[in-house]
Amino acid sequence: MGLLDGKRLLITGVITDASIAFTIARLAQQEGAQIVLTGFGRMSLVERVARKLADPPPVIELDVANTEHLDTLAERVREHVDGLDGVLHAIGFAPASCLGGGFLDAPWEDVATAIQVSAFSLKSLAVAALPLFGESGGSIVGLDFDARVAWPAYDWMGVAKAGLESTARYLARELGPRKVRVNLIAAGPIRTMAAKSIPGFNQFEDAWAERAPLGWDNEDAEPVARSTLALLSDWFPATTGELVHVDGGFHAMGV
Repeated sequence: MGLLDGKRLLITGVITDASIAFTIARLAQQEGAQIVLTGFGRMSLVERVARKLADPPPVIELDVANTEHLDTLAERVREHVDGLDGVLHAIGFAPASCLGGGFLDAPWEDVATAIQVSAFSLKSLAVAALPLFGESGGSIVGLDFDARVAWPAYDWMGVAKAGLESTARYLARELGPRKVRVNLIAAGPIRTMAAKSIPGFNQFEDAWAERAPLGWDNEDAEPVARSTLALLSDWFPATTGELVHVDGGFHAMGV
């Protein structure tokens, strides 16, 4: 019997097989879940990656800044599953001006994009998926990068992640009466396509290797995936509004 037997999950954020979301999808299937993936932009790429999973899932298009996509999400998901028990939010984007040391120069238009796609989208996705949850509720889990401190090069994406963390707390309050839990995983740095696009990403990698008391392998997304599956399962029935650090203990260390 798997941890997620009978669960129906909507998983966003799969771009390549190096994506954290891909590892989550792979392990979710191993634990008995039925999954639906979303893709944005290069849909053929996501569909090709989906075929690498043991049971290739359906892929539907979702741009979290597109009102039509959001308004029709529940209807399109129902073409493949009769409801949802869990949703993974693995979505983040910031224009180049918002990363890499240009904090003082990034224009509002670019900052607004980063906040909409990386933070407000958690609310947008939750509202769009809400009709798919039954009376027993379910779980929404988002992937985060600890925004309690300022990071080199992360700039306005860090601000957007702080917004994501606050959004999760407010969603936990709003959706709790519907038995829908909302939690975030603050992951250590994983060498994904998105991470590689951040100028100065190696600064995170070097710091983690030195300071995480449990050690940290930036090529291994399984620790993050396993923790995510636990939050998507029934094993945390009274946990919501939480930020779970899966970072080898880096967050708890001083200099």
